[in-house]
Amino acid sequence: MKIALGSDHRGSQMAQVLMQQLRAEGHKVSVLGECSGTMCDYPDVAWVVANAVANGHAERGILICGTGIGMCIAANKLKGIRAALAQDELSAQLSRTHNDANVLCLSADLIGQTLVKRIVDVWFRTNFDGGRHERRLQKIVKIENGHDPSAT
Repeated sequence: MKIALGSDHRGSQMAQVLMQQLRAEGHKVSVLGECSGTMCDYPDVAWVVANAVANGHAERGILICGTGIGMCIAANKLKGIRAALAQDELSAQLSRTHNDANVLCLSADLIGQTLVKRIVDVWFRTNFDGGRHERRLQKIVKIENGHDPSAT
């Protein structure tokens, strides 16, 4: 799978660990917007990674900052992006089965490397369930297009 990976300065070390893990699993990983540990702003990185996913240059993206919150907010501003913050395996699984998340946001400061690796593993192994969840995703598209999601 083609993956866009990015981090701010607080997530730089975690991004390197994940890059190695994902490449070892056979994924094609492009590191985008990574700042090699020097100070950088998370919205800049979120834009590059989310844009790669939104434009089809990557199938999925991973963003890492101190808490994952800022990256998630910024990435979700792009049309077609469904970024989810996951801090455990269950939230990673549900972000895929219910929300078809295409960008995973992670915290470098609040969770350790072992848990991050497990979260990423679950996120990549989990498929979207479709069904009733598809209707809800279509409502998200309505919101992206400036329409009331309850108007059908």
